[in-house]
Amino acid sequence: QVQLVESGGGLVQAGGSLTLSCAASGSIFSINVMGWYRQAPGKHRELVASITSDRKTTYADSVKGRFSISRDDAKNTMYLQMNSLKPEDTAVYYCAVFSSAWAFLTGRGSWGQGTQVTVSS
Repeated sequence: QVQLVESGGGLVQAGGSLTLSCAASGSIFSINVMGWYRQAPGKHRELVASITSDRKTTYADSVKGRFSISRDDAKNTMYLQMNSLKPEDTAVYYCAVFSSAWAFLTGRGSWGQGTQVTVSS
């Protein structure tokens, strides 16, 4: 079991930046894929970005060129650098970790409690 704690959310004006962090503890040796998700009010949860153990990354089309995902395995921490934020980026952001590609594809992993990001226009 992996425990995850997100931090770094908050209120920012459109065009601003925020960096989210996700600190992992517990059975961290089992972590393969890590990802950031978000859920806006009235919408389904969506994958924002993911990163594998060999640093392969994917991004949702809506955040490409603005967001950057990274991980520091020495610190057991994952980051999401968010630049040029837009009001439509407003959501609760969750980090999640998965032990395999299959677990990632099926959503069977460990999840954080979420952190609110609000972008004002």
